[in-house]
Amino acid sequence: MANSRSAPSRRKFLASSAFAAAATAGGVPLLTACGGDGGGGGGGGQEGAASDAQVRDILPTFQESETAFPPDIPAENGSSPGYTSWIPEADLGVSVPEPRGNGGEFSAMTPLWGTPPSAGNAFWTAMDEGIGVRMNWQTQDGNTYGDKLGAVLAGTDIPDLVCIPGWELTGQIPQAIASRFADLGPYLSGDAVLDYPNLAAIPTAAWEASIFSGALRGLPMPGAPIGGVIPYYRQDIFDANGWQVPTDPDEFIAFCTDITSASSRVWACEDMKWSAFIIFGVLPDKPRYWMERDGSLVNRYETDAYLEALEWTRKLYDAGAVHPDAVAASGDSTQRFTAGESLMFNTGDGAWLNTTIEQRTANPDFHMNAFDYFGAGGNDPVLYLANGAGLWTFVNKNLPEDRIREALEIANFTAAPYGTREQRLRAFGVEGVHYTVEDGLPVRTPQGEEEVVPETYPFIATAGHVVAGPDAPRVVEDWTGWMKRHMPYTREPLFFGRQVQEPARLTNLNDGFEALEDDVVRGRQSIRDMQNAVAEWRRNGGDELRDFYQGLLDEESA
Repeated sequence: MANSRSAPSRRKFLASSAFAAAATAGGVPLLTACGGDGGGGGGGGQEGAASDAQVRDILPTFQESETAFPPDIPAENGSSPGYTSWIPEADLGVSVPEPRGNGGEFSAMTPLWGTPPSAGNAFWTAMDEGIGVRMNWQTQDGNTYGDKLGAVLAGTDIPDLVCIPGWELTGQIPQAIASRFADLGPYLSGDAVLDYPNLAAIPTAAWEASIFSGALRGLPMPGAPIGGVIPYYRQDIFDANGWQVPTDPDEFIAFCTDITSASSRVWACEDMKWSAFIIFGVLPDKPRYWMERDGSLVNRYETDAYLEALEWTRKLYDAGAVHPDAVAASGDSTQRFTAGESLMFNTGDGAWLNTTIEQRTANPDFHMNAFDYFGAGGNDPVLYLANGAGLWTFVNKNLPEDRIREALEIANFTAAPYGTREQRLRAFGVEGVHYTVEDGLPVRTPQGEEEVVPETYPFIATAGHVVAGPDAPRVVEDWTGWMKRHMPYTREPLFFGRQVQEPARLTNLNDGFEALEDDVVRGRQSIRDMQNAVAEWRRNGGDELRDFYQGLLDEESA
């Protein structure tokens, strides 16, 4: 398959979603999104997936938190709850009344987007004292995290705790999970998890996605049920012009053509490929990229919907409605969007709060919202539910039992739910040092920006996904409303919630498709070239992969 100039990659979108999980749980945006479901196509070690019976035996018992603060906007049909107000200190719950660690020292390798805080800083010290441990952070640049991760897992000096994002489950990393990291089942399965109340309150779907090679190995960071990639539009500009986002694919292209004015440096949109996949009901990424049809499995690459989505996106490019820098896959799409050069774009859900806060001073009228997905041919949209978690931290299997239990106390603290003192400390640091409260809202100090904003502790484990923004309540209302409207159109794909380890020889079989997609929508390759690539994919192992997945279904139904 052809591989040319790079376009925005799925990894960037997924990284943006990872920020959202941590940022919204923290109450205000913590980082600028760099970029979905946390996806991931692998499990660890053995080929295959855990059966339903095995999963039932492995899963921790769910016990709702007694300390979480009631949301301002309750969840509906599985949507995330929302918090629009700042909770006064006196009203916060306490989920870890006293330090539960034994004073042990732990090394932790996590991704970090930004400048690492200095060792021994006041925030890390306060967190360590609250947990009762001492953390030795080995943060790595999130943009190149996979390169470092692979090297570390191939060596002998494995940190005590290692974060692995779902988008890094490629190459030899899936096989390393079973061989390098502990089975946490003896400590967390069933009622054993009740020794760690905050971990017990993590949604079951997140734990189900944390089963690798038939064992509970990951400490999850739960994500939103839908919307890893969201279609944003400049509602302030649309309202000023009396525009409405069309709800038909053909009308959308005509509308984009009409509102584009290259002479005024205004284009309708950026690359909309990821939104096109939703509009046309394309299956999600592996391992959930199969559907049953007429008694056999069909892959996303073999469906008409996949080709139709690419062809539709190509028409947007042909119409001249896509910003020329997006055509060239250069520059920053978010900057073009905030500058009003592009009026619509799709990126990770982490951008919503962050970008809104950043624009507050420069452009008080800025209103970034998400338009509702529509279907093709007059049909309703199809949104496939994301797995319950897409990032995990794993515990070195060489740690003795008492050290594993102490590591779980770290996770129990960091997974404190919204509206607790532990979560407030993790998200904002120490009041008066890292933030102040002015007019009922938090304001970070320069020390807070330096020590707390570059996230570390949220990458150990977090509570269930919430949308929280007391200083941006309209975003919370928009986002939760968007989710609620879409939940009736959600479906569970095949292998939903499961980690599937594909045969090692086939793990990288799909690697060339994203680059070819970007060539097709930009007119550098044709739909026929994509069809030929799919035929080649089948010959080189796609049909073998189909048989592998069919075998998993047959085993489950036997």
